[in-house]
This record gives sequence, C-alpha cells and structure tokens, in this order.
Amino acid sequence: MSDLFTPSRPRPPLAEQLRPKVLSDIVGQPHLLGAGKPLRLAIESGKPHSMILWGPPGTGKTSLAQIMSDAFNAEFISVSAVLSGIKDIRTAIEKAELTLQQTGRHTILFVDEVHRFNKSQQDAFLPHVEQGLITFIGATTENPSFEVNSALLSRAQVYSLTPLSDTDLSRILDRAQSISHHAQCFSDDARELIVTYADGDARRLLNLFEQLILAAESGNIIEIETEFVQNTLSRNSRRFDKGGDAFYDQISALHKSIRGSSPDAALYWLCRMLDNGTDPSYIGRRLIRMAIEDIGIADPRALQMALDACETYERLGSPEGELALVQSALYLSCAPKSNAAYMAYKKARSFIAQDKSRPVPIHLRNAPTQLMQKMGFGRNYRYAHDYPEAYVAGENYFPDDLPAVNFYQPTENGLEAKIKEKLKYLRDLDKKAKKTTENNT
Repeated sequence: MSDLFTPSRPRPPLAEQLRPKVLSDIVGQPHLLGAGKPLRLAIESGKPHSMILWGPPGTGKTSLAQIMSDAFNAEFISVSAVLSGIKDIRTAIEKAELTLQQTGRHTILFVDEVHRFNKSQQDAFLPHVEQGLITFIGATTENPSFEVNSALLSRAQVYSLTPLSDTDLSRILDRAQSISHHAQCFSDDARELIVTYADGDARRLLNLFEQLILAAESGNIIEIETEFVQNTLSRNSRRFDKGGDAFYDQISALHKSIRGSSPDAALYWLCRMLDNGTDPSYIGRRLIRMAIEDIGIADPRALQMALDACETYERLGSPEGELALVQSALYLSCAPKSNAAYMAYKKARSFIAQDKSRPVPIHLRNAPTQLMQKMGFGRNYRYAHDYPEAYVAGENYFPDDLPAVNFYQPTENGLEAKIKEKLKYLRDLDKKAKKTTENNT
C-alpha cells in the first residue's frame, strides 16, 4: 500500500507500453515475418541461430530479439554497445554459463548498436558463439558490411529491416489511441501529418503522440488539428543519420538523378538533404565531382558552374547561397553527359600501374644545360606552332617502345562530338604523314 513516503512507480513511456510481446503483435517487415518468410520460419523452427538485425531506428529490432527469446524459451541478456565494454561482455557470458549450469536454459545475448563496439570487443563474442554457449543477436542501424568485423559477420545471418509504411504507422497510432486515457481526438489531416513526421519510426511516432497529448492538455485543447501539430512538433524530426546509410543513399540518389538527366528528381533529393540538415558545402563538393565524372568535356561549363555555386554559397551562406547549388544541380542535370574523361583516366592509371617505367624519348626531354644538349636532349623536337594548324603530323609523344594505346574515346554528346571529329581529322593527317615517310624510304 503506497503512502506519502513510498514513491509511486513512474508510468513507462507509451513506446514501452506498446512494445510487441508476441510475433503477431509486430507491425511491418512482411518480407521477413510474412508466411513462409525467412525470419518467421527461423522462429517457428524453434532452433535459434546467431543473426544481425540491420535497419533504421523504430523498426522493431529489440522487440524481435525479445520475442525470439520467449519463442525459444531462452534466457534474454541485453547489452548496449553505447554504454558497455569488455567487462560487461564478460559479466554477460558468466551469467549465460551460470544459467546453463543451473537451469539448462540457453541464452540469447542481444547487443544493441553493435556497430559501436570496436574490433576487439566484437571478437570477444566469437569463441562463445562457436561453442554454442550463446546465440548472438546484434542490432545495428549501420551497414554491417562496413561496421561488423568479418569473423563475426560470417557466423551470423543478416536480416535487413525496412522503415515502417504509413499504413503500419497508422495501425500503431490506432493502438496508441485505444489505450490512451486522454480525451483528445485527432483530425484525419493531423493524423496524416503525425505519420509523416514519424518518418517510418514507430518509437518516434509514439513519442510525438505523447508530446501532442501533453501539449493539448496544457492548452485545454480537445480537437487536435494540423496547425496545432505543426506548431507543437519540431520540424527537425525526420529520420536522417548524418554519415550513416540514409545520408549516403540520398547523395547517391542525387548523383544518379543528375547523371540520368532528371532535373526534377535532382531538385527533390537536393532539397531533401538540405531539409535534413546536410552541410550545403558537402553537396557543393559532390556537384563538382559530378560535373567532372559525368559531364566532363561534353560541357566544360558544368564544372565552372559547380565551382561558382560553391564560391557563391561561401559568400552568401544559408539560405540565399543554397539557390546557387540548386541552379548548378539543374544545369548539370540538363547538360550533355560523358564519362569519357573519367574512363580515360581510369584506363591510363590501370595501364601505368601494370606497365614498366619507360624512359622519356630523347626528343621530348628538356635541355637547359650545354651538357644535356650535347647528349642530344631535345634534338629533332619539332615545335608545333611552326607547322600548319599548329600540328606536327606523324609525331610520336609516347615512349619509343610503347605499343599504340587509346585511352580517351570522346562520345557524340555535346562538345565532345566536335572533339571527336577534330581528333579523327588529326589522326588522318598522321596516317598521311606516315604513308609519305614510308614512300620516301
């Protein structure tokens, strides 16, 4: 019986109250939990195996691990890589050994944010996974290919979880309202906006719901409308992990949209990134890369446009300078495309990496001293500007023993079409000069 001297237990957050207890409670992830799908089959088999649950926040990773523990009648030990170290891992292993000795029960060791552990900490799990003492379940929001060491990765099945759909989130919102003891009701538009703000994250959805209820009670508001939601909730509530997968996925989408000549899609992704707080200077640097890699000599103005956009942003800052980045992205999207320069560079680098160090031909060497002149450096070099069209037909500028190579192959797009025509003309002059030389000898 509670009294003035006995503190009452605080009510758990709504997200904890609604945490799924059985598999049928879980909303979303049909590709893993639908009938005949891999994770459902694994759970129904009754045979636990080590795994890594990879997905954004609020998609059910922790709930799944707990439900699997119940389904397998296993001891559940949870460790957070944010708060724990090697000592905590040892303690968890000792507890698993004791549980096995005393009760014969197996242990599921759940490691949240496993990517936060370094290599030696991750390695500490390996012998116990191999011995079968524990079933390891790691949860991560980062790509395990990069963040989980290969030894641990090879012993665990990776399951990829996806953000919850609007329909999934609406179902969870219905559950929240059904257990809520508050009188507020939401308009359809307000519900839709809350779901949008949740951005695929069930935990965020429930936290936003609680914020709105508290704010409505403070203001004696019964009907929650769209305007109230907009005024109450922070607009920075979108899911966006700077430096994480979502970040690189979106910059990849921007790059591919520009490469694919889709200005509207490019504008969409650029604005998405700005809205999510991406540093505009980073976007500018990527635009420079796109101008070089995907447009190149087909339209040399694209590079200058990207450089000017970065300089303009540096002078004006946000938000005025962002328009220069938008202008550059639109121009790059509409410009003719060519990766010929990029491919030529890769071919040349690859060739040189595998080739021997060939000497510079004597006629191409500089001769600033008398000794070098006596040695023949620069002899028989023909100055291009002394010849018609400033071109020495038939001249060789490669090492003498190098077989013919052709790295740069201009496209038919934009300025490169004219460059291709000009190079063909010069090659024809080379052929005529060679034929003349052969006839004279």
